[in-house]
Amino acid sequence: MDEKDQAIYRLMEATNQIDGSYYLCARRMGEKSNTLALLYALSDGRPHSQTQVSREWLIPKTTVNTIVKELREKGLLTLSCAPGREKELLLTPAGNQYAAGLLSGMWTAERAALEETLERYSPQFVEAFAFFSQRLAQLLLLHVPGPAGTPQ
Repeated sequence: MDEKDQAIYRLMEATNQIDGSYYLCARRMGEKSNTLALLYALSDGRPHSQTQVSREWLIPKTTVNTIVKELREKGLLTLSCAPGREKELLLTPAGNQYAAGLLSGMWTAERAALEETLERYSPQFVEAFAFFSQRLAQLLLLHVPGPAGTPQ
């Protein structure tokens, strides 16, 4: 393995550790990982469409739809209609309280990890990591063929 391959391997290992850590957090909290991701996405207080959440958080649309139904039945989420737009997802006050209760420990850990990282490395770390993840997603779609007949 050359230097670049080793760097890619380390990045993929680190990415999988991050994904696995959030998966384990969801399990410890008794929540599904995709439900936790949706709650996280909506915790910014802004409305999001199901399509937007699906695209940005890489959760299948059918899964988002199922989670939305479950959260609506529990009174944690509402759908609002914006003129000429897709329905927007918003957490109810109870939903905000529930999400904050679940996410508060994660937010504390994330902030601490970021602070330690930024003390050790350049603040450009965040921009570089975001750039890498976006480019990787785009290039994987370009270079990895799907099943026959599947649009690229």
